[in-house]
Amino acid sequence: MKNVLILTPDRVGSTLLQRLVTIYMLRKGGDKPIINLHELTNGLMKYYSPLFNQEILGKPSDGKPWGYYQTLNEVVELLNSADHYKTSRLAHYHIKNRQDTMAEQVPFYNYLNDNFYIISCQRENLFEHALSWVIQSHSKKLNVYSPSEKINLFEDIYKNGIVATQEGLNKYLAQYLDYTKWVDNHFNVQSYFNYDKDLKNIEQYILGLDFMQGHENNTWKDMFGQNWEDWNTCHRMLPNLLLDQPTPSETTVALMLNTNEDITRDIWDSIAGKDWPQGPPKLLAPFNNTIADDIQTEIMERFPNINPVVISQENYNFLENQLPAYCKTYEELSKLIENKILVTGVPIKLQSLKEKKHIIKNFDQCIEWYNNWVIDNNFGKIYSTDELNLIANDEETRLNTPVSLTNLLNKPLAS
Repeated sequence: MKNVLILTPDRVGSTLLQRLVTIYMLRKGGDKPIINLHELTNGLMKYYSPLFNQEILGKPSDGKPWGYYQTLNEVVELLNSADHYKTSRLAHYHIKNRQDTMAEQVPFYNYLNDNFYIISCQRENLFEHALSWVIQSHSKKLNVYSPSEKINLFEDIYKNGIVATQEGLNKYLAQYLDYTKWVDNHFNVQSYFNYDKDLKNIEQYILGLDFMQGHENNTWKDMFGQNWEDWNTCHRMLPNLLLDQPTPSETTVALMLNTNEDITRDIWDSIAGKDWPQGPPKLLAPFNNTIADDIQTEIMERFPNINPVVISQENYNFLENQLPAYCKTYEELSKLIENKILVTGVPIKLQSLKEKKHIIKNFDQCIEWYNNWVIDNNFGKIYSTDELNLIANDEETRLNTPVSLTNLLNKPLAS
């Protein structure tokens, strides 16, 4: 087993990768604890862990701030002082924001090269990478980890859309180019994570890393009884049920979506009327057909995070089959956060290319700006509208494959 460092410009799957690498490493096991630290340069703390009966590192908590208050040498001293495996990332923009001198940076990079297995995250489709940053400039958040978080953050953005600027698009493209130079100049990279190629087979990528080979029964299904693709499809689908609802029809199903993870049985019982359902509804529950209209209205008034949603029959069939296993795994991963093994849970995919096109009002103009930047800088690939439409369609097909397979495998046999 090894320490793992993921280099990133962000918007390239680095948070997802470091969380999953940690989970798969935990499955393989090691002679020391395995702790995910997230970013190395914006605050670390050392504390005694009763769980491991030793001192370990983690992110500042209990009101302590994250920030650039530790020198790079102090970060190295902390890393050296804790006897456990570390999974972490180093974001180029944090290094730039810190403004450390090269005399301070070079010894730090040398230490990382000597003590970590280094993965560099990359993207081929720089157009979509820049669009992700454009959306982030409006949402102000890099990642979301629960359905309620994504809904609260993006509901207005999905409804109203945003307008990109040429200056912003060019800035994000230039930042990515600077990132590649930074990686080439300072790091001995053992593996490159190509977002466009490796994300669709991320489990295969992780299990193929040098230090992960030679171990059996190490898949997501081995760990949790459900394929990674099925679990992650649930993870992505749940907030989108509210953000992107189909028109009600004979082929849709009405449900209620509970995005408030904090509604306990005690809270529910203290507010519920005598004709309400027993206990708080789980993440999804049948709605119109089983609960009277006045009760529905009353529930939504008392609990604004419980909303009626309309979903396709295919998505309903998928969730009916896969949601119980998803919820069980979600609870198990929450325990890793409680034990400070993970900093957060697994991030939810924010937007597909099709969704980006829906959000960004001047999408076609962005294509023209992007292609001009590629020509001017001799870096990146030029895309036509037709090529991007093909990429978007292929992505939607891939993202919906678990839904199609679940419906196919659970289709009633003809009599």
